[in-house]
Amino acid sequence: MSNNPSFFRYGGQNVAFYKVGAGKPLIILHGWGSSSDVMLPLAESLSDVRESHLIDLPGFGRSEDPPTPWEIRDYADMVLAFTDEKFPNQKVDLLVHSFGARVVLKILSDSAVSNKFDNILITGGAGLKPKRSPSYYFKKYTAKTLKLPFLFLPKPLREKGLNKLRETSLWKSLGSSDYQKLTGVMRQTFVKSVTEYLDSTLPSINHNVLLLWGEDDGATPLDQAKRMEKGLKNGALVTIENAGHYAFLDQPAQFSAIARAFFE
Repeated sequence: MSNNPSFFRYGGQNVAFYKVGAGKPLIILHGWGSSSDVMLPLAESLSDVRESHLIDLPGFGRSEDPPTPWEIRDYADMVLAFTDEKFPNQKVDLLVHSFGARVVLKILSDSAVSNKFDNILITGGAGLKPKRSPSYYFKKYTAKTLKLPFLFLPKPLREKGLNKLRETSLWKSLGSSDYQKLTGVMRQTFVKSVTEYLDSTLPSINHNVLLLWGEDDGATPLDQAKRMEKGLKNGALVTIENAGHYAFLDQPAQFSAIARAFFE
């Protein structure tokens, strides 16, 4: 893959993507806070059996930020537009990691467009409602308490006060590490994305879906993979020992061999 991306125009913005390999088209989507760079070794290992198209999702890598805060639906629509333009008469396989799974679950649950896609591989997939620890609820209700006084102010003062609150170290400490790193449109995009749970989409998905998970995944624990497998009509879970959320980096040879067998 060249270090120089190609660009796809969508909604007036540039979306970067890279192409590597030959064969049936395979779209690869990365996780939150990542980019296509992290997926490159995997794409290269499949280069003799798949023509991989690695998309830098808007807000990441070399793609521009969304013009306004996006929801999962917006990312899904972008991937669909890319697919329509690049592969108008071909079925496409999908390989997605973490946040990319949110996008794909949204796409596949829409019967009007899901027939554009064939085989699906999800690794470390996000999107299901996680089990929450007591510390999560402590932070959640602390944040609500901090916001409460501002809600009684007139709207201009309320927004000004809330914006100042969001810049305080106390407020930032209540958010996840991903949230703390973000500003502006991507912070709002993050909130919109992680608060949408896609459990209800699973029964409507008819595709063959391989769930390839690191046994030590701490970001999207194995429990979520098992729930995803149970909810899908044609889902199958395979686990990899001594691998975490980035199983394709932790155990690249094993991951690639399983992915190759699935797609072939």
